[in-house]
Amino acid sequence: MPRQRQPEYGKNHHDSGGKIDRHADLAPRLLEILRDFARDSGIDQAQARIELHSRLEADLGLDSLGRSELIARLERGLACRLSDEALLAATVADLLTLVTLARAGATSLTPANTEVSAAHAETATKTKTQAKPDAVKASTTTSPEAAIAEASTSAAPATEAPISRARTLPTPMIDQINGLPTGVGTLIEMLDWHLERHPSKTHILLDETEDQPRPISYASLAEGAAKVAAGLREAGLQQQQTVALMLPTGADYFQGFFGVLQAGGIPVPIYPPARPEQIEEHLRRHAGILTNADARFLITVPEALRVARLLRTWVPSLQALLTPQSFANATAVALTVHPPPDAIALLQYTSGSTGAPKGVILSHADLLANIAAMGSAVAVRSDDCFVSWLPLYHDMGLIGAWLGSLCFGIPLVSLSPLSFLAQPLRWLKAIDTHHGTLSAAPNFAYELCLKRLRDEDLDELDLSCWRRALNGAEPVGAETLRRFSERFSRCGLRAEALAPVYGLAEAAVGLTFPPSTRGPVVDCIDRERFAVSGEALMLPCTDTQAMSIVSCGRPLPGYHLRILDRQGQVLPERREGRLYFQGPSATRGYFRNPQATAALIQDGWHDTGDRGYLAGGELYLTGRFKDLIIRGGRNLYPYEVEQAVGEVSGVRKGCVVAFAATDQARGSERLVLVAETRERDSARRGSLAQRVRERATEVLGSPPDEVLLVPPRSVLKTSSGKLRRGATRERWASGRLTQTPPAPAWQFLRLWAAGLRAAMARSVRRLPRQLYAGYAWLLFILIAPGVWLGIMTLPRLRWRWRLVRAGVGLLRRLAWVPLTVRGAEWIPAPEQPFVIASNHQSYLDVMALIEVIDRPIAFIAKQGLAAKPWVRWPLQRLGTLFVDRFDLLRGPEDARRFAEALTRGQTLGFFPEGTFRERPGLLPFRMGAFLAATGAGVPLLPVALRGTRELMRGTHFYPHPGRALVEIGEPIWPEDESWRSAAKLRDQARAFIAPRCEQTAADSD
Repeated sequence: MPRQRQPEYGKNHHDSGGKIDRHADLAPRLLEILRDFARDSGIDQAQARIELHSRLEADLGLDSLGRSELIARLERGLACRLSDEALLAATVADLLTLVTLARAGATSLTPANTEVSAAHAETATKTKTQAKPDAVKASTTTSPEAAIAEASTSAAPATEAPISRARTLPTPMIDQINGLPTGVGTLIEMLDWHLERHPSKTHILLDETEDQPRPISYASLAEGAAKVAAGLREAGLQQQQTVALMLPTGADYFQGFFGVLQAGGIPVPIYPPARPEQIEEHLRRHAGILTNADARFLITVPEALRVARLLRTWVPSLQALLTPQSFANATAVALTVHPPPDAIALLQYTSGSTGAPKGVILSHADLLANIAAMGSAVAVRSDDCFVSWLPLYHDMGLIGAWLGSLCFGIPLVSLSPLSFLAQPLRWLKAIDTHHGTLSAAPNFAYELCLKRLRDEDLDELDLSCWRRALNGAEPVGAETLRRFSERFSRCGLRAEALAPVYGLAEAAVGLTFPPSTRGPVVDCIDRERFAVSGEALMLPCTDTQAMSIVSCGRPLPGYHLRILDRQGQVLPERREGRLYFQGPSATRGYFRNPQATAALIQDGWHDTGDRGYLAGGELYLTGRFKDLIIRGGRNLYPYEVEQAVGEVSGVRKGCVVAFAATDQARGSERLVLVAETRERDSARRGSLAQRVRERATEVLGSPPDEVLLVPPRSVLKTSSGKLRRGATRERWASGRLTQTPPAPAWQFLRLWAAGLRAAMARSVRRLPRQLYAGYAWLLFILIAPGVWLGIMTLPRLRWRWRLVRAGVGLLRRLAWVPLTVRGAEWIPAPEQPFVIASNHQSYLDVMALIEVIDRPIAFIAKQGLAAKPWVRWPLQRLGTLFVDRFDLLRGPEDARRFAEALTRGQTLGFFPEGTFRERPGLLPFRMGAFLAATGAGVPLLPVALRGTRELMRGTHFYPHPGRALVEIGEPIWPEDESWRSAAKLRDQARAFIAPRCEQTAADSD
């Protein structure tokens, strides 16, 4: 059926069957459900009026957890199954349209005036309009899994006969078990190998809709690729030139990738836009990649073509922007392209591609060597079936899932990533329905299944076929493995099916895998010993000092690992250091980036940038040496927002700096935006600051923590005109950035005489405060090094915390800061774990809580703080839990970590506002603290801080004399584990804190 256009609300609309009109009464019911949800969530409906035009994020403040909860309630309350696009709906009206289409039997919505909606919905919106030359015309009684079965060798190419669920394959897909076809040296030859033996066999089954998956045979893939190749050659593509693919998961992507190869080009996968409102940010992000890749063509969806033309302005090498429809009339002819095995087959850009694009060079030989090694590690069989929702611009989805399935001749069931995020059950149902034996996902995906699936969802789920559940691409949680195994054992999932793995783009994708028949192995080591010396000393897992680290397996066949210390010396087993590797698929370097290549390859070994240790020949990863700040599920680099803000009228273009800076006092990371302007009028400056903030928010997906408008020449530059971000950040940290920079000589002389007296008077008035500030900083400089050293050396956590409390108390007393504590009797007994929820006023808030609550507190800190070792090390030694509040997909994983900490008896410290501002008043509370308390069934202790803002205001490291007050409320116990209970906890805590958190006249007496 044709795509539905988004209706204009308030008018009558008709589809071909009048379906939408018959559901016009859905609006009142949907609004009723939304308002009930708003009441449960504590959303102020008087201030955030809920109407059809209300924006889910900007007006109602729904984060990822809230949006998922709302979608689940709408599906239950309206008896429908929403499409995957509901996860990205911008307004209540969008949700209504999606509900209407779901009730009418439609599957997707293409919003009006949205040029990239098809990319958002991945392949779900494309099924209805694309031809299906090789589709199986199955009857309503034919099971979907039959479409991926082996066709009869005597059948005509136009038909593909289904086979039984047992899936016995009469023709082996590989010449040798655990090996690739002999005599094949490139991906092009691999596809030709299949075409010669079984052209009509289904290679990919696109699970775009749950009722009728769409098969793609080897012949169909080759035919579509040949058209793309012919079209590219006609457009002027030359040998080894690059072509970017910005396409959603679907037939167009698969055919486009091989079409580029068959035309002699090099594919460069980049990801489609995530949201319409972020399209410009998306294009700016990819301009760096395409420029580094020297891309000549970009293939994208028609809906994104108009805005994608802007890339041609930013990327001079781009000759044309093409769509899959551009190749519809191309004549598929046999091309005589036969690249050697060492020719570049793919540029896989790492996560660092935006700031300094790094395209990993992977040859055909690299890919085939890595795929063969991974196939050996998982013992690929001819009856295997790979089920994947992983994005095809990610190496694990592109190489591990798709190209691995191609090379071993096993069927691939491909789902849209968005379909998994919206309905995690679809992934597991696909494994059951299609008898999937292999599948892979990051750790968060397993957590999302644990979080979102209800017990009744598991009743008819059969996972006994799942032979290897690979877990990689991010740190693997031991508790996640245990809980997933236990919960889904009722579905037939075997514990030994779970397989933590490790890899990186510089090795193609895989580097270490566990034995093919073994489940996870968890190493329990002495936490204190490991933190102090880096030695992984084994302990019983029941020991309270034991730290659990999951094994990522052994090096793949032909690969080697070694661990080096900071001096470059090889470390023995069970000693932590920097991880290096060698192997047959190790990249030759980064494309057009010799400096990064030189840093990557050292004495024939490749630097992974990770740290870990080896034990029993297996790898245990412990973290990254250089952590990046991540906001909204992506790496953040300064140039994105600098370019965007530089276009705002009133801002000096090229004089904008964005940087992340660590706040040591409050244990967090701030994103600071500095823009030069000549504007002096206060009203116009306020308006300009608001426009800058709005533009930055569009680019980043969330607002910067601080926007500073500064006079010309405040932003530091090199002599060649390059921005000095580090030096500017240092000025910000010292509190000097917002001060007026030195004026030119003539201006100084003009103002000097008139302002001399006032300047002298101000200096006299400031002198006491300046003396006090200097004295306070001197105290800190004298006390802090000893405390830091003690934290790093004392063996027991409680001893370290006593030292910290003593240091904080000594600093406060010598700085003459009185501290009043009220309600100390409400602090729970030492054996009772609880959650602290406090308002946030200053960098000093953490110090106040440390002194008042006499026990170790696991404070929740921003992930970016862990990027600096000298800050990360002591915080880790004090039990700090690092989280990324901007990565929406990490929420379930963080919630699990909080629950584990509370189960161990730890006390968690939250600042639910997430940040602080110089102005009085509370910011909106985030839900993390309250969900942690309800989930673990522990009390929440509300704490009101007062006076710390006056002691150190805003972002200035300038202490002032004053006094502080800490008022503790009665512990609040959650009623149950529901969202409503968590929202009620939040409101009760806010009701206690709000009237007590501001300075009064009595406090100053």
